[in-house]
Amino acid sequence: MEILLAPLNGLLALLRFMGGVGLLMRDTAVAVPAAVLSRRGRRLGWENLWAQMNRVGVQSIPIVFLVMFCIGSILALQMYPTLQRFGVATTIPNIIAVAVFRELGPLVSAVVLTGFAGASIAAEIGTMTVSEEIEALEAQAIAPVRFLVVPRVLATTVMMVCLALVGDVAGTVGGLVISAGPLDMNLRMFLHRVFSQLLVRDFLTGLFKAGVFGVLISSLACYLGLNVTNGAQGVGQATTRTVVYTIVALIIVDLMFTAVFFALNL
Repeated sequence: MEILLAPLNGLLALLRFMGGVGLLMRDTAVAVPAAVLSRRGRRLGWENLWAQMNRVGVQSIPIVFLVMFCIGSILALQMYPTLQRFGVATTIPNIIAVAVFRELGPLVSAVVLTGFAGASIAAEIGTMTVSEEIEALEAQAIAPVRFLVVPRVLATTVMMVCLALVGDVAGTVGGLVISAGPLDMNLRMFLHRVFSQLLVRDFLTGLFKAGVFGVLISSLACYLGLNVTNGAQGVGQATTRTVVYTIVALIIVDLMFTAVFFALNL
């Protein structure tokens, strides 16, 4: 009997988790206008927001650039032998441009940000939950969502879009360096093919995905941090779950967006 109920219990747990994250997103969306526009006590602490943007995004730029540069280089090296065999090696810039701007730039940058900042957010808020700092905020009539979640969601969303731009540039530069170096491709031709291939929709769909990824990363991290139990062990578990759950969610959401954009011919 227990074996038969295990899948049902797992499904119910998944639905409760998704519902909890959804409710947190709703509360955050409701709190954002008041936090940004209010002139009184409910106003967002801008210094806190800048600090979060620096910690979450600015410090992630080097690792995102390095990872995407390597991926762009790998794409060029892996595609060249096959495309050269069919006499279409000159299409490497076209493929790199579409792959990086539409898919790899936003997705890989989001995965890097998950490990770099998502786990940090979960651990930070989880530690505050364990040490009863969240209860102290509530005792002072300070809403944890407005004070803790809103700055982190806004910072992660904005910086995720910026990091996607960095990743797009880095991936293209990586492919450019390899193509113009070992593959002996004309530099001017590479750039011409990149810019002739890219459309405005390629650029905008990638940035839209990046914004959604930023909301997803920060919301999952904050939710898991706010629901930590079992002391320090629970903080470690929340940190691990944040990375695993977020990466799986990012890939599923990216697949959904790609399918929708394909159906809409975007």
